[in-house]
Amino acid sequence: MGWDPVSGQSMAHPALKGLPRDISEITASPRKYGLHGTIKPPFHLAEGKSAEGLSSDFESLCSKLAPIRLNGLVLARLENFIALKVNGDQKRLANLAATVVCELDTFRAPPSKAELARRRKANLSASQEALLTRWGYPYVLNEFRFHLTLTGCLGTDVETTIAALAPRIEPLLERPFKIDSLTLVGEDTNGMFHEVHRQNLSG
Repeated sequence: MGWDPVSGQSMAHPALKGLPRDISEITASPRKYGLHGTIKPPFHLAEGKSAEGLSSDFESLCSKLAPIRLNGLVLARLENFIALKVNGDQKRLANLAATVVCELDTFRAPPSKAELARRRKANLSASQEALLTRWGYPYVLNEFRFHLTLTGCLGTDVETTIAALAPRIEPLLERPFKIDSLTLVGEDTNGMFHEVHRQNLSG
């Protein structure tokens, strides 16, 4: 990806053969986030709330949540980009994500009019519109689909890129795949994500 949110540093890209574009171009869009799977979507802090209070409640919540075991992850096409998605049932993970979304919602400031307008450009369904209005994001709860984004929009280059990535990525995918911790991350003034607090799930 070119960015490590744990160390907060840029990283060298691996050398990969067969890519239809330069790897720095392919990863440009998701680079600022680093490799991650979203559980609770990004948000601004609500008025009167502090980062310290969020970190404390996040730690407390993680102490009540149990680790999740999934069948594994697979390299897949999601519309015009590439991601790792869950292989098989993700119900337990979806329930965990829903808990995090709801339990930490008091820290979330309402989205701005500009943000709402940007989200609505995606031709949201009635269900997604309702979620956006209530939770500030259209792809939570019953619309949640866990994935780890690997590229930006690739257009007609998706399948060629998958073919180039598969030999390097698929041997690294653990089966089963265990989620035993969550990470609270924050965005710096350059739009890059940094790890703030990593906490084991110990419930």
